[in-house]
Amino acid sequence: MFRTLRLDAVLVQAVIAGALSFAHLHDLAAAAGQDGWKAWAYPVSVDLLLVAAWRRMRKNGGSRDAWLWFAIALIASLGANVATAGLLDMNHVPDWLRILVAGWPALAFLGGTLLAHAPAPEQKPAPEPLAEPDLEPATPDLVVERVPEPAPELPPAEPASQEKPSAPEAAPELVPLVPAVSVPPALLDHARKIADAHHTQTGAPIDAATLRVRLGIPAPLADSIALQLT
Repeated sequence: MFRTLRLDAVLVQAVIAGALSFAHLHDLAAAAGQDGWKAWAYPVSVDLLLVAAWRRMRKNGGSRDAWLWFAIALIASLGANVATAGLLDMNHVPDWLRILVAGWPALAFLGGTLLAHAPAPEQKPAPEPLAEPDLEPATPDLVVERVPEPAPELPPAEPASQEKPSAPEAAPELVPLVPAVSVPPALLDHARKIADAHHTQTGAPIDAATLRVRLGIPAPLADSIALQLT
């Protein structure tokens, strides 16, 4: 399928305006003493400066330099259109206009050079996303240090007597300790896990005071649990 060629009204208007402006600039340059190929070079120079300024404005977001040179080129094109509309005697061009036409190539070259080598705007780095605060407070593990108990003092050794040793007395029977407070089985299992973890960390069995702190229970109940864990 062949696409049908559609004429855009804006494009047609741009072509007409460019052609008329081109012709007016040529006529004004020829009237100012720039004959031959030089008269045709002036409209090309004005249009190129317009295009360069327009591209710089689109790239830099409308910088002051781009707007300045765009306005200069636009005034040159608009001035040529007005001057050739019968307001100026083309056979007797004033001296100041001849000076402007003669100095235009250097001015256009300066503007094109500044537009071509203008520094690109610095791009600001994107802000880093803020880290979400941790709403849950950190609970440090409770580490209970076991204070070593002082070694019991041994009684002084008695001098050996010459009397015959008496018959050894019978050792008293050991009465098993019965916990004074009943302990629920679930609480006893939980205490046993805590005691095993404590033994793994410190290498020593857990005592009743540490059990009372870790479980948050009264002292009698902690003593009873400690007895059953031994």
